[in-house]
Amino acid sequence: MDDGTKPTDAETEDRQEQRREPIFNLAGVVTALIGICIAIHLVRAFMLTQQEDLLVVVRFAFLPLRYTGGYPLDVYALVSPFTYAFLHGGVAHLAVNMIWLAAFGSPLANRVGTVRFLLLWGATALAAVFLHFLLHPYDAAPLVGASGAVSGMMGAAARFAFRIDRSAGKPGFSGPVLPLSLVLRSRMTVVFLAVWFAVNLIVGLGSGTGGAPRIAWEAHIGGFLVGFFAIGLFDRRAVG
Repeated sequence: MDDGTKPTDAETEDRQEQRREPIFNLAGVVTALIGICIAIHLVRAFMLTQQEDLLVVVRFAFLPLRYTGGYPLDVYALVSPFTYAFLHGGVAHLAVNMIWLAAFGSPLANRVGTVRFLLLWGATALAAVFLHFLLHPYDAAPLVGASGAVSGMMGAAARFAFRIDRSAGKPGFSGPVLPLSLVLRSRMTVVFLAVWFAVNLIVGLGSGTGGAPRIAWEAHIGGFLVGFFAIGLFDRRAVG
C-alpha cells in the first residue's frame, strides 16, 4: 500500500546506482575481453568471406591434429592454444560465455588485479586445450570458445565460496582462498560443484549427435580444475 511518501533525490539516485551496477560495474579487463570477443565475432560474421573465415579458424582455433598429424609446427601451433578462446561458433555460444565471464570474471578480476587475472585466463585456457588434447589427440575438429577459461573463473570462485564484498564499490571475492576442507563444508559450494560437473558431463556426452555441434566438456573440466586448485598462485594478499 502506497503511503504517499515520495523518495528523496538521494534515495532515487541510490536506486539508480543499484540498477546500473550489474552493467557498469564490470572490471575493466573483463569489459575489454568481452569487447574483443564480440569485435572478433562481428568481423568474422560481417566482414570476412566464408573462405577467409575458414582460414581464420584453421589458423587460430585449436586443432589437436595439428600436433599429431605430422604437420610442421608453425607460429599458429604456438598461439592457437590461447587464441582459440577468442573465437566462437555462433551468437548463442558467444552470448553464454560473455554472460558467465561478466558474472564470475569481474569479481575475480577486482580481487586479483588485471595482470594476475590475465595470467589466470591464459593458464585456464591452456589447461582446457591440454585436457582436450590428451583425450582427443587425433581430432581434426577445431576447438573454439572461452568456455574453458570461463570455467576456470567458476572454479576459482568456488574457492571463495562465492563470498563477495561490495563495500569498496567494486564487487570482488572476499576473504582468504579457502582450504578444501572448508570448501566442502559449504553446502552451496558443494551443490554448485555437483551440479556443474553433472551438467557438463550430461550435456557434453549427449552433444554431437544429429548434426548438432559437439560440446567440449573435457575443455570445461580442464579449465575448471586449474581455476579451482591453482587460484592461490594468482591471488594477491589484501593490504591492511
